[in-house]
Amino acid sequence: MATVSYPGVYVQEVSGGVRPLDTASTSTAAFVGLAEMGPDTEATLVTSWTDFQRRYGSFTDDGYLAQSVFQYFNNGGRQCYIVRVTRGDAVAADVSLNNRVGVNGFTFSAKNKGLWGNTLLLQVEDGTLDPGNTFKLSIRRQDDPAVVPASPQDLPPLEVFDNLSVDPTSPDYAVSVLGSRSTLVNAQLLAANTSIQRGLHRGAAGPTLPLNSNLNFQINVDGDGYQQVALPPATGTATALADVAAAIQTAVKALVKKKTSTDATAFTGFTCTVDPAGPNLLLQSGTAANPASSVLVQAATTNDASFQLKLGLAGGGRSENGIAVRRPVNAPVIQVGDSAVAAPVSAAHAGADGVATFTEQLFADGFAKLDHLTDVSLLAVPGEATPAMADKGMGYCANRPLQDMFYIGETGQLDDEVSDATTFRNKLTTANSYGAVYFPWVKATDPTGRSRDPILLPPSGYVAGLYARTDSARGVWKAPAGTEASLNGVVGLTAELSDVDHGNLNPKGINVVRRFAGSGIVSFGARTISSDPLWRYVPVRRTAIMLRVSIYNGIQWAVFEPNDESLWAQLRLSIGSFMTTLFRQGAFQGATPSQAFFVKCDAETTTQADIDNGVVNVQVGFAPLKPAEFVVVKISQQAGLAS
Repeated sequence: MATVSYPGVYVQEVSGGVRPLDTASTSTAAFVGLAEMGPDTEATLVTSWTDFQRRYGSFTDDGYLAQSVFQYFNNGGRQCYIVRVTRGDAVAADVSLNNRVGVNGFTFSAKNKGLWGNTLLLQVEDGTLDPGNTFKLSIRRQDDPAVVPASPQDLPPLEVFDNLSVDPTSPDYAVSVLGSRSTLVNAQLLAANTSIQRGLHRGAAGPTLPLNSNLNFQINVDGDGYQQVALPPATGTATALADVAAAIQTAVKALVKKKTSTDATAFTGFTCTVDPAGPNLLLQSGTAANPASSVLVQAATTNDASFQLKLGLAGGGRSENGIAVRRPVNAPVIQVGDSAVAAPVSAAHAGADGVATFTEQLFADGFAKLDHLTDVSLLAVPGEATPAMADKGMGYCANRPLQDMFYIGETGQLDDEVSDATTFRNKLTTANSYGAVYFPWVKATDPTGRSRDPILLPPSGYVAGLYARTDSARGVWKAPAGTEASLNGVVGLTAELSDVDHGNLNPKGINVVRRFAGSGIVSFGARTISSDPLWRYVPVRRTAIMLRVSIYNGIQWAVFEPNDESLWAQLRLSIGSFMTTLFRQGAFQGATPSQAFFVKCDAETTTQADIDNGVVNVQVGFAPLKPAEFVVVKISQQAGLAS
C-alpha cells in the first residue's frame, strides 16, 4: 500500500481474485518415423507441409512419415512435432576443400545423416564486401541424385551466405554462421589448416605507367595507421613495373611506425613484388605468421598514384589479412559427399541411410525426444503398425508424468479381414485408455505421381488431422467420428466393412474407417482400446487430459501461497470459473453447473496435517459427455384413432 502522507486520493491496483485458466492445446500431434533428411537428435515443430518439406524433405519409399504429415495438414492439422528416426549406421555426407595455398583446410558436411546429403552442390566465390578475406557460399540441391546438372548455377540456390570469414573472432565466422543459420550444411576448420602468410595487398592487373607526377598514396601496415608514401621523382618516368615495385618497397621501409605496439618488422621487412601471373603488384607486411597482419592502401589527397597502380578499392585492389589463405579456394561447383577427390577437393565421404534393421524399440527410443515438450497431445508412429509398437506408444502416453498424450495406432497394412483386426487386438498387452486403434488402411492417390494406381497409407495421419479439425470446430469433448468426420484425400479402403463386421470389431475397441453413401469415407469409431467402461470413449479420455493439463498449468501461482481459506477460495473461484466456461460451451453432461461439475477445496479436503506438510488438496469432478454410439428408434402402429 502507498504511504499516506498528504490529504488526497490514493489509487492502487488490487487483484480481482480470479486468476483465469487457459484451455490446454489438444490437437498438436507428434509423428515419429523415417524421413529423407532433417535433424534426428530432437523433436522439431513444423507448422505446414511446406515447412516439413524444407526441414525433412519429401516422400520416401521406406516409410510413411511424409505421407502422413501431408494428410495431417490436409485434414485440419495446424502444427505438429517431428521426430526423425535413423538407422544406427547412417552417416552424413561431407567434402573437404583445399585452402588458397593448397592445404586441406575446410570441410562442409550435410546438416544431418542420410543419402540426401550427396545431392548438395556448393559454389565458393569471393565475398562481396571484402573479397580478399571473406568468401560467399551458395548451396544448391540437384533434382536427380545420380545426375549432376550441366549448369549447376542454373539451379536456384536454396541458401546463400555472403562475406563469411575464417577468423574465429569474427561475427561472420563461417563455422558459427553455418552452424546456427543453415539448415543444409555445417562447416569445420580443420587442424591442418594452419597456413598463415604475411598480410598483403594485391593490386589489380594492368597498372598504367609512367606515373609522371602522380607519385603518392597512403598505406596502413598491420593496423599502425595510414601514412603517406611519396615515391621519388625518378619513379615518375619508369616504364618497368619492377622498378616501381622496388621504389615502393624502399619508401615503405623508410616509414617509422606510429604505435608502440606495432612490430617494427612490419616496415623493415616489408616487400613489394610483381606477381608474374598479373602483372600486378603484391605489397606484403614484414611480420610473418601473424594472423592480424595486414596491408591497406587508399588514395592520397594530391598527386595520387593508387589508381594508376591499381591499388586500393578505387583501383580494384584488395587486401588480405594473415589468415585469409585459410578460406576455401574458389570453386564453381562441388558435390558434397560424392565429389571426385581432385583439386580443389581433398576428401569426400558419401552420405548413406544405412542398412541396419528397424525395430519397434528404435522408434520407441524416439519418444524420449518428446519428454520435455508440454504442448503436444497426440502421438503417432505412422506405418509401424504392429501390436508391439502400439503397446509401446500407449505405454509411453500413460507413463508421462502428466499423462497428457493420446496415441493413435492402426492395424497392419496386410490386415484386410475382420479376423486380422481381431488378432491384432488380442496381441495387445497394453490395453489402456491412452490410445485408440484404427482399421483398415486407406487408399490414396500417389503424391509422387509415380504410381497410376492408388497406394496404401496408414490411417493415423488422417485421423490425427481429423482430431484437430473436430477439436477446433466442436471441442475435444466431441467424438472425432460420424458421417461428418470425412477423411480428406482417401479414395478407397483395403477392406469394405458391413454393419455385421463393424459390430464384431466395435466391442473390441477397434475403430473402423467406413464408406457411407452420401458421406464418403469417414471415421466411424470413437473407442479407446481400454476395457474399462469409465474410459471407453476417446472424447472422455481426451477431455480428462485437457482438464488435467489446463488446471495443472493454470494454478502454478498457488505454490508457496499461504495455505488457508483465502487460498482455497481463490482456487475454487479460478477453477470453477474455468469449468463454468467449458460447461457453457457444452463440454459436460448436465442441465446446470452443479449437475455438470464440482470443485471442492476447503477444510474437508485439506486437513491440518496436510497444511503442516505443505499440501493443499483440490477435488475436481465432471460429468463427461459420452457419444450417442447407438441410436435406437422404436416404431409402432396405432390403429382406429378417431379423427
